[in-house]
Amino acid sequence: FDVAKEIGLEGIQVNLGGIKNNLHLREPERQRLYLEKSKESGIRISSLAIAELNNVPYKEDTQTEAWVSNSIDVAKNLGVSVVLLAFFHKNDLRGDEKGKQEVIRRLKVVAPKAERMGITLGIESYLSANELVDIIQKVGSKSVKVYYDFRNSADAGYDVIKEIKFLGKDAICELHMKENGFLLGKGTLDWKRIGETLMEIDYVGDGWM
Repeated sequence: FDVAKEIGLEGIQVNLGGIKNNLHLREPERQRLYLEKSKESGIRISSLAIAELNNVPYKEDTQTEAWVSNSIDVAKNLGVSVVLLAFFHKNDLRGDEKGKQEVIRRLKVVAPKAERMGITLGIESYLSANELVDIIQKVGSKSVKVYYDFRNSADAGYDVIKEIKFLGKDAICELHMKENGFLLGKGTLDWKRIGETLMEIDYVGDGWM
């Protein structure tokens, strides 16, 4: 929080934690400390992420079902509306039809709770916009959307502008903006055109990027 304040950010995304600390942000006392620090620093909590899904995959490990369900409660307690579900490394869904079907099954189970509590579960992955929309449609819940990362999409070989337009404003819940090793504007992405495209589709999301 202090670093975020020092470099001029308005808010930060916080991580639920990892295996080593038993995903410690699930603890009420730790949530209280985060909220206190947020208030003290003036830096808001923008959203929640479960980065550990990259190492303990949601597509196959049973304990992760409780993590995602718990994250909805944590998000509500922290006053945020988006939980990022990470699908990289061991949790990568590319070329894994069985994994996709299991993720769809699990999201169908937890989505009603997310809907009741006003929380969106955002899928961040290397999948194409077409594959992501297919998952969203099969889950059939307004609480499941895409957590869109321009750099990841480009690295996976997709045309970022076409992907944004295909997804449209309603399928994207929040944005990641990065250039992996470069400052924004110093890498290969055309941020001016990306910005114009987001304005063109009237994207707002939850107000954070």
